[in-house]
Amino acid sequence: MLSNKQEESLSKFMSKILRHTPEQFGIILDHEGYCDVQELIKALRSENRWSDIEEADVIQVVTNCAKQRYEIVNGYIRANYGHSAGRLDYQESVPPTALYHGTNTKVLNKILIEGIKPMGRKYVHLSETLEFATLAGKRRGELVILEVNTAEALANGVKFYVANNGVWLADFVPSKYLMELK
Repeated sequence: MLSNKQEESLSKFMSKILRHTPEQFGIILDHEGYCDVQELIKALRSENRWSDIEEADVIQVVTNCAKQRYEIVNGYIRANYGHSAGRLDYQESVPPTALYHGTNTKVLNKILIEGIKPMGRKYVHLSETLEFATLAGKRRGELVILEVNTAEALANGVKFYVANNGVWLADFVPSKYLMELK
């Protein structure tokens, strides 16, 4: 069983492989971002630190990840909200009247002028709960939570997509639909 520190480290390495550089590790993701769990384990073992990694360790990371970054289905794994596997198709849907986006003070002014852009991702990530937005935003500096007025945005043509686990996606969220929570 992995310690919390090992679990976090393995999760970051899995994210690197599944989200950012699968080809660097000989991983080919299908059109929905999945690869065989055994192929991922082989890639993980290519790093000395993880040479004795087992499937149970990967399952532990998937099960315990607070951000629910991974999904295993029938022996295949993917990063939820994947980056590298092309643009996954999510179903357009009507979100709750408010969604949240966790960010930091360093980029707040830019976001309040330009809106929330996907940056290096395929979509903007939003969450149904303050807890999840806090998890997403606190890793990059002093936390700021933005509330998205989804009803108004939706009425003006912004499209929202259901991902899973309380995560919603959008192509772009204009600044006029954002409010900083104090």
